[in-house]
Amino acid sequence: MNVKKLRLGLVGKDVSKSTSGEIHTFILDAFGVACEYERFSVSPAEFDNAMRRLVGDFDGFNVTIPYKRDVFEYLDGVQGDALACGAVNTVLTATRQGYNTDGAGFLLMLAAAGLEVDGKRVLVLGAGGSGRSVAAALKSAGAKVYMYRRNKAELSEVCEQLKVQAASDPEGGGYDVLINATGVGMHDSEGRSPVGIKAFSGASAAVDLIYVPKESEFLRLARSQGLQTLNGAAMLFYQAYYADCLFLDKKADINEAKTLYERYLKTNETEDKGL
Repeated sequence: MNVKKLRLGLVGKDVSKSTSGEIHTFILDAFGVACEYERFSVSPAEFDNAMRRLVGDFDGFNVTIPYKRDVFEYLDGVQGDALACGAVNTVLTATRQGYNTDGAGFLLMLAAAGLEVDGKRVLVLGAGGSGRSVAAALKSAGAKVYMYRRNKAELSEVCEQLKVQAASDPEGGGYDVLINATGVGMHDSEGRSPVGIKAFSGASAAVDLIYVPKESEFLRLARSQGLQTLNGAAMLFYQAYYADCLFLDKKADINEAKTLYERYLKTNETEDKGL
């Protein structure tokens, strides 16, 4: 692990508010490695050019909404969770291999928050790359997973691949935990929720993968019904930690990840106070 500096990037439809660069820089600095981290907000028409540049000029990069499946055609192979859930969020350009650290980061976030999902009925809203990743992770953790997507044909296909159940009407309630993996509530859709208040009937917790804003409309509705709420900030950090371990060919350690996240929060707290 004699890496001195890495050139990394992030590609997505709109990553203008992403804090991924700051997070990766913080983690890698703790490992004694410097990095340059560039963000690429690209339309579908611009995606090919962005990918060619990332694959050709960078040591590795991360992928976010909505390109976690589109990236497959630029890779020579996919490994681990990426193969299981059909979505890639981390690429090592030297080998052109794709990985997915979302699931591991998601489960660590739940564990750190004391949110138990084993045996629980969990509804995942959204069946894109993020939805697939968390659904696969939830299933591996023993949850009874249900997924919802408006496009019934695509929903049926995803549920068959992941061996989970399709939800016909999310507004019917009856789930223990609801997960928003749709992206509704951020950027142009800020202030909107993918479901109404009835969807939270009978639930005890709601998780939104969105972290900007800190409390999405989805989480605000859930909190108004007395649910435990959790945004995706910790998941973003933990999936970045696992990705950086891949970039450095370093073995991941859960306790190390938690310690680094606590340090990261304290550092940001201090900076916010201007100290």
